[in-house]
Amino acid sequence: MRRDAAGLTALLATTGVLHLVAPKPFDRIMPRSLPGSPRTWTYVSGVAELAVAAAVAHPRTRRAGGLAAAVLFAAVFPANVRMAADWRHASPARRAIAYGRLPLQAPLIAWAWRVSR
Repeated sequence: MRRDAAGLTALLATTGVLHLVAPKPFDRIMPRSLPGSPRTWTYVSGVAELAVAAAVAHPRTRRAGGLAAAVLFAAVFPANVRMAADWRHASPARRAIAYGRLPLQAPLIAWAWRVSR
């Protein structure tokens, strides 16, 4: 497997598993505007990350998987915005984490796009 695809697969698989086995932190950053339970959205996003990881891992589905990963990274941006807003009065370390996640989405999308090529 190409190194860039292997890295993206590992990232997506790890975060997908974390959504399923340790959902509380993800529940807290789900946008309030989403209908239903935050836990449901946490699980849905975890399963989506695992499915996209599997697609990126396989050469036949890598192009579609890379494109799906780019869409997924864009789709989770509102949760990162919520985290930044919720943590604006938190400790400097927590604010750094929350604010640092915002610009991180652009290189993640670019990485996924590169893998899809």
